[in-house]
Amino acid sequence: MEEHYTPKVIEQNVQADWERSGVFCASEDSGKEKYYCLSMFPYPSGKLHMGHVRNYTIGDVISRFQRMQGKHVLQPMGWDAFGLPAENAAMQNTMHPADWTYANIDYMRNQLKRLGFGYDWSRELATCDPDYYRWEQWFFLRLLEKGLVYKKIAPVNWCPHDQTVLANEQVIDGGCWRCGTSVERKEISQWFLKITAYAQELLDDLQKLPGWPEQVRTMQANWIGRSEGVEMDFAVEGWNMPVRIYTTRPDTVMGVTYVAVAAEHPIAQKAAETRPDIAAFIESCKQMETSEAAMETMEKRGIASGYTAIHPLTGEQVPVWIANFVLMSYGTGAVMSVPAHDQRDYEFAKRYGIAIKAVIAAADGSDDSISEQAFTDKGILKDSGEFTGLDFPQALAAIATKLTNLDKGERKTNFRLRDWGVSRQRYWGAPIPVIYCDDCGTVPVPDDQLPVTLPRDVVLDGSQSPLAAHPSFPHTTCPKCGKPARRETDTFDTFMESSWYFARYASSDCHTAMLDSRANYWLPVDHYIGGIEHAILHLLYSRFYNKLLRDQGLLVCDEPFKNLLTQGMVVAETFYQLDEHGHKRYFNLTEIEVERDVKGKIIGAKLLADGSLVAVGPIEKMSKSKNNGVDPQVLIDQYGADTVRLYTMFTSPPDQSLEWNDDGVEGAFRFLKRLWRLVYQHVAAGLPQAALDIAALNDAQKTLRRHLHQTLQKVTHDMARRHTFNTAIAANMELANALSKFEDDSPHGRALQQEVLEAIVLMLAPIIPHVAQQLWNELGHDSDIVIADWPVIDESALVQDSVEIVVQVNGKLRGKLVVAATASKEDIEALALADDNVQRHIEGKPIKKLIVVPQKLVSIVV
Repeated sequence: MEEHYTPKVIEQNVQADWERSGVFCASEDSGKEKYYCLSMFPYPSGKLHMGHVRNYTIGDVISRFQRMQGKHVLQPMGWDAFGLPAENAAMQNTMHPADWTYANIDYMRNQLKRLGFGYDWSRELATCDPDYYRWEQWFFLRLLEKGLVYKKIAPVNWCPHDQTVLANEQVIDGGCWRCGTSVERKEISQWFLKITAYAQELLDDLQKLPGWPEQVRTMQANWIGRSEGVEMDFAVEGWNMPVRIYTTRPDTVMGVTYVAVAAEHPIAQKAAETRPDIAAFIESCKQMETSEAAMETMEKRGIASGYTAIHPLTGEQVPVWIANFVLMSYGTGAVMSVPAHDQRDYEFAKRYGIAIKAVIAAADGSDDSISEQAFTDKGILKDSGEFTGLDFPQALAAIATKLTNLDKGERKTNFRLRDWGVSRQRYWGAPIPVIYCDDCGTVPVPDDQLPVTLPRDVVLDGSQSPLAAHPSFPHTTCPKCGKPARRETDTFDTFMESSWYFARYASSDCHTAMLDSRANYWLPVDHYIGGIEHAILHLLYSRFYNKLLRDQGLLVCDEPFKNLLTQGMVVAETFYQLDEHGHKRYFNLTEIEVERDVKGKIIGAKLLADGSLVAVGPIEKMSKSKNNGVDPQVLIDQYGADTVRLYTMFTSPPDQSLEWNDDGVEGAFRFLKRLWRLVYQHVAAGLPQAALDIAALNDAQKTLRRHLHQTLQKVTHDMARRHTFNTAIAANMELANALSKFEDDSPHGRALQQEVLEAIVLMLAPIIPHVAQQLWNELGHDSDIVIADWPVIDESALVQDSVEIVVQVNGKLRGKLVVAATASKEDIEALALADDNVQRHIEGKPIKKLIVVPQKLVSIVV
């Protein structure tokens, strides 16, 4: 055995052995319990960052641990390869998006292999591969046949920078989720998937996911947003049909003082024909974006339409206003407004001098004044005619019944969830497989003409839809009549590809179907790992897509992911200087010299280049914009992959943020060298020939062996149930320290050292697989540790023959006793009172109280 730990050589050799043996290639084996572990696949941006490393190490540790439990494990990897960054990179580098993407995939694949992740590379897929998106196009057409896909002109969120539509979920704090540009509202013809048809099931089935974090389930439930309320009709004078509204507060209906409609509502459009001021207002509404966050904070503006609505219960006339806070895409595009009991309506009414009528009183008699703000609590109805005196449940039932009897309304369950707009006006995405014919209308592309592939000769200048501007792509013939026709030039939202990739892994080599029977063998995914930022977008869409696949007969499971682990971010300190314009220029840790106090806190920093002072900013998520990232490749080259893996698993629990610390990486490396040295010294002395005779162990040997099996018990629990790999590593470090202090060259001592070292190597194998394999071989095993069995806890080793008990007198330590583990309370009391030091502190004093805590302490009060 080599005396010194050389990670580069070890890791290269071990990885070559894995490659030759194909140990991670998974096939379907009905004789074993399957375990499908999946980490969210990456966008091939060019290089892995530490967030990737942490995410994929977590998944690999879980996969390797489950394999050692005897399970049949699948852990695949692929690439979420479509998206705007490839187009932007193509424009910047005069390089085709496909070439840029595949070059990045090759580089990042090599990085993943260097980290030793146990992937089944035979199942690798890239969503930009026509063999992949062919089936996505095929499935879209099946949904079109079922009526679960439709196209309509709708107000959408438009990113002027990326020149494309964004789903509501893709608007973050008023900006584009990808580039941050302020989003605008625009009307455009869009394809939608009818996710609302599955709203109730998506909500109900959250109860089938006890293995998901409660936070994620709550976020999804809130996004789906089921509500109970009433729909009712307001007749409008001079309009041929009533305006229908939905409210969850029908108890306030007697306080309606105006009706508000969206700028796109037919009433608003009609009013604009003769009112230039209304037309101008409607035009201004098109410049605002429609995310919920923006709608909450924006200035509420409106204009009177000139129309008057008739209250459905009182017959009173109320004005119809056009308001920027009402969206045509939400509900019916109209709302009843009760300023006294809704703060938004209150602010609008105050601004425009609209009447405010209070109809709800506080149930407990507390202040319900509306002089300064709306009273929004539910309470008791007042000034509400026949409904006066009712509480909310009573009013809901009575008002709904009255409206139903008058044929002016009904009780209704609504959802906040809106259908998923999947059209994007970009190039680097899967083409939508539809043809438009003047005679035949919308015609699906025939299955035998799939996939509809992307042309390579496109102009990418960011000014228009590249496919629409292409000289030949839009022009085709109608599959039905053969006449000239136009091809759809929009591409799918890239979340379409990532919403079913987990299933395609199971049958990635199937060329005759989207999925085959192997999908039902592997699904659902037993453990899915990814960031909390995907709680709504990706995870909700994947759940929806899974149900679509099930209803098409392609899957049998209701949910795609049985257990979900949302890992925390990797964060680091930021350093910057201000330029002459007051803008921050950020520096990487490699560019500065940092001064820390004895506790490790930064107290100063300066540039290595010129010694100028650098400001220390807050700790933030590692990112290019803050220049606070760490290149994993540099760390691998310097310390080896196992050190990087060990550090990322040891620094914090996987569901919490990891605060980067270079000293911690050094510490992880030192531990691996110490573990190597322990094995080297043991092997150098000759591997023990005699088997361990448990019955012949002395007290010191029993103590170490008990420590071993206590550690094994803890680590097994931490790895299997809690996934707190940091505490599992810490427990092994403590065991290694105990072993280093164990000096016993007897045959029993040597055999026990062999058992402890083998157990440490096995317990750490999922985390540091390369060095674990090498040490496993050095300890006398020819087998592959990847398929070794997890060590078995010896319950008898946990039993203690004797225990140490402390003795306190008036709360102060006065003695320690070693007693038999089975000693009775009376025996322990007697031994405690007989202790010489205890005797000195109680002599001549009456004992007021004597308490024995079994196997822990004796407390004497005098």
